[in-house]
Amino acid sequence: MKLFKTTLFAASLLMAGYALAHTDEYLDSQPTPHGGQMRMTDAYHLELVVKDKELTVYVMDHGNEAQPSAGMTATATILSGETKTEVTLEPAEENLLKGTGDFKISDDMKVVLSVTPAPLTVRYTPFQKPQAETPKQ
Repeated sequence: MKLFKTTLFAASLLMAGYALAHTDEYLDSQPTPHGGQMRMTDAYHLELVVKDKELTVYVMDHGNEAQPSAGMTATATILSGETKTEVTLEPAEENLLKGTGDFKISDDMKVVLSVTPAPLTVRYTPFQKPQAETPKQ
């Protein structure tokens, strides 16, 4: 019984470390394949790239390998300053969702992405850099 408890404890520590490895803060500290901001869902890594009134979402697995976007659609709600804009994204190429809209790019921009058919909601702050931790004195 003691061996079982020790094994269970060790396994839970390993799983906790894995879960922490995919926090938004961790993903923000890592380079991304396409220069955007990465977020994790149950089955995917979704990387948002914002350029000139265009949104591109790269659909990848947890190893950042391309996954098919066929059959997926997404709605992006963009909050930029005082403006709220919605953009519909459709499959484009093998692992891309793309959409265009009349939105302003700003440093405080926030994007809420709702993906179907699997109901996924992901939040992005594409131009906000992670805060560096202040050393304790």
